[in-house]
This record gives sequence, structure tokens and C-alpha cells, in this order.
Amino acid sequence: MADILTPALGESVTEATIGKWTKKAGDPVKKDEVLVELETDKVSLEVVSPADGVLAEIKAADGETVTPGAVLGVVSEGASAAAAPVAAAPKAEAAPAPAAAPAAAAPAASGGAVAISVPTMGESVAEGSMGTWLKKSGDTVAKDELLVEIETDKVAVEVSAPAAGVLTILADAGASVTPGQQIGSIAASGAAAAAAPAPAAAAPANAGSAQVAADAPHLSPAVQRVVTENNLDPKAIAATGPKGNITKGDALAAINAAPAAAPAPAAAPAAPRADQPREERVKMTRLRQTIARRLKESQNTAAQLTTFNEVDMTNVMALRAQYKEVFEKRHGVKLGFMSFFTKAIVQALHEIPAVNAEIDGTDIIYKNHYDIGVAVGTDKGLVVPVLRDADQLTLAGIEKGIAALGKAARDGDLTLDQLQGGTFTITNGGTYGSLMSTPILNAPQSGILGMHNIVQRPMAVNGEVLIRPMMYLALSYDHRIVDGKEAVTFLVRVKELLEDPARALLDL
Repeated sequence: MADILTPALGESVTEATIGKWTKKAGDPVKKDEVLVELETDKVSLEVVSPADGVLAEIKAADGETVTPGAVLGVVSEGASAAAAPVAAAPKAEAAPAPAAAPAAAAPAASGGAVAISVPTMGESVAEGSMGTWLKKSGDTVAKDELLVEIETDKVAVEVSAPAAGVLTILADAGASVTPGQQIGSIAASGAAAAAAPAPAAAAPANAGSAQVAADAPHLSPAVQRVVTENNLDPKAIAATGPKGNITKGDALAAINAAPAAAPAPAAAPAAPRADQPREERVKMTRLRQTIARRLKESQNTAAQLTTFNEVDMTNVMALRAQYKEVFEKRHGVKLGFMSFFTKAIVQALHEIPAVNAEIDGTDIIYKNHYDIGVAVGTDKGLVVPVLRDADQLTLAGIEKGIAALGKAARDGDLTLDQLQGGTFTITNGGTYGSLMSTPILNAPQSGILGMHNIVQRPMAVNGEVLIRPMMYLALSYDHRIVDGKEAVTFLVRVKELLEDPARALLDL
């Protein structure tokens, strides 16, 4: 017997609530398989099986409150569904038993079902929403073929077939699922072969379309939507993703490159409004729900205040224009404004550490690392991937890192690790033409810098009126930890470093 214990929950966390068991008493379990999730006031924790065997007893039901070290359940070690018949066999003939084992295993390999389970989606991710299945129950699938995408509040997780065979779907599109939950099964290849004649005989007319589907590349749900909505041929799209997969960026590039796309709108005018519903109700995606909740929580928690300044971009633009071709040839990436801003921000954070800190209860946590979040707008919503150790990167390193994060965000390939742990955030509304805004803090961070559109404006310079490229900067900060003097000093320092970029390069 092995006890399933409540793990340590953190220094300031004294209790947790049982979320949902993924197994029932009597179910076989494997070592390190997720059995139950505990919810605290800070994070959700997954508790795994301490051994192979059978979940003999559940001692804490869903919704109960438990403390660290409490026994949640018991696993009978060594006892499993496969082992049970062997244990029940007579002891009189010990020799034949091993010989009989392969015979007993054969049906399980050929006719048994392989479970399709929800993968672990991160320590703080308790559930996800099922996307649209790319196959139907009864369809034959290949091993590692993409079957469905599960959308969490942070990233989309792709689920592939664990084996070749016939698919059975247990969780429909839109259903909420938890890590470890079974969402389908696949009858192994032997069962697939046995089941194949029935659908084949019933649908000879679909043989041609089935052949086309078999020849078509496997597409993620996000790519499938782009392909379907724009009538693209997947086989004609140049794939740049891992293992030759088509990314969403590839599909979007194919739309722009398609010469026949232009005449279509002229030939098919928009339908009159009378033929369309006046309103349409659409369920918010899990990502959009999380964005809404976190932004409102940030407003409700922090004492948010915004201070403004403006920066003359003349010298940065001149430096960029002078070296952009040499820079791109040398480093293989374009020289943009984000690297200059990131360098200036990191140096200002060194000087005003409160802006790089966060509040935890009655404590202030000062960060001695500089992981800069970069807000990226995608078709699913705003995400903020994190550029790690920005203080250790060159301008080229910053540009490459931001470009890679932006591409991963737009293609839906960001990992949970890339979305967590930022210490300060930059958001650039100027790419959409924003002149001025008040960004909302990305909790639990204490500062976020809003960049805006560069506009030619008349400015008084040394007694003369000159036309200069000007940008408004907005620093939103948590007034509980950052005083007004510190916030203004921080923003002025960023302004100085951008208006005289040599200062940042010389560390002045």
C-alpha cells in the first residue's frame, strides 16, 4: 500500500481544496499519473500516483479542504487490471502460467483500446476547452496524427494519436476537460483492420475524397480554419514548421500570394443586411475570458496610475537608418525600435529597482533579473511572451528574441514557460496607429511602458521651431510600491537614453 499525500503548498499556504479526481476507486493507475488536482488561493497543484497499481481508496472527496501531509487516498502497489487475472489463477500449475501470459496479452494488443488523455498543461492550468476534432468517431487515424486542439487560458495544446487505429471520441468540442482526463480512445491497428470493411463497403462513393484526405497534410485547428475560410489547397502551401507542418503564418502568406484571390470579392458582393442576423452571440474563448479576468483583477488589486512623457526619436531613427542594412547583413535580423527601448528600459530598471519589483502580501520582492514581457496581438487575443535576461542580450540578440516570440505567438506555438515570469512589460500600440493610451498593468508586475505612434510635430529646439519625429510614452505603475518621484524619474531616464542612444551603449 502507498499513501497519496497532500504535498507542501508553499510557505504562506496552509490548506487546499480537492478539485476533481481523474480516477475512481478500483481503477488501475500508473506511477506519476495525475490523480487529483488541489486548488489553493494562489495556484493549482497536481498530485500524481506514488506507484503502479490500483486506486484502492479515496479518502478526500471533491470539494473537501485538506492540509499539507494529509492522506488523500491509497494505492495498492503491484495490483493492476492486467495482473488481477494472473493473481486469481490457481497456484497448482505455476509453470503453464507464464506460457499463458503471451496468449492473454495478444488480444489486448490487437483488439484493446489505447486511451487518448488530456496532457499536462502546466502547473497553474486546471482545465481547458476542447476544440474541433479533425476526425470523427469511426475514422481511421495514423500514429502521431493531430486529432484535436485543447485551448487553455494561456496556450493551445495539440493532442495527437498515441497509436494507429480507429478513433472513438468521448469529449465533444467545447467541453471543459482536466489534465489526465480521457477524451477518446483508439482501437489498435488489429481492430482497425477488422473494422475497416464495414465503412469501406458502405461508402464506395467517398473513396476519392478519402484518398484526397489521406494525401493532404495534417493541419492544426488554427491552420485548418484559415485554409477552410479562404478556400486554400493545403498541398500548395509551402510549409516551414517543424516536421514539415504548415504553420498559420504559412497559410496567411499563401492568402497574400494567391493571384486569384483578388477577383473573388468583385464577383460576390456582400449580402444585404436583411439576409443577415442583426446580432450574433459567440462564446468567448478561454484565452479571451482569461484576458478579461486578469485585466479586471489588475485594476481591482493595484493602485494604478499613469505618467506621460514624450521622446524625440530623431537620433534613434538616424542611427537606425545609417546602420540598418549593415546590421541586417551581419546579424540576419532587421534593426527595429524595440531593441533600443528594451536597452533603455533595462538600464532605467537598474536605477529604479522598485519598478522591477512586485508585492506579495506584506512583502516586496525585488527582482535582480530583467525578463521583459512584450505584448503581441494575435487573432485569438493579446499575449505577453517573455524575453529572458534582456540585460545580457545585445541589440541583435533582443531583435532576434522578440522576432522569434512574435512568430511563435502568431502561429500559436508559445509554451507556458514563455508566458510566465516577466518582471516588466512593453506594449507598442504605435504599430496600430495609437497616439496615446494608458496601459493596464500585467499583474503582479509593478510597471508597464506604452509606446505609441511616431508623429512629425513642431517642437521648440534651442529657440527654434523644428519639425521632429515625436512619440508619447506612458508608464503605468503600481502606486503601492512605486512613488510618483520614482515613476517620473524612470520615464525621464528612458527618454534621455532614447534621445541620446550613445548613453545607453556607453552605460552613461
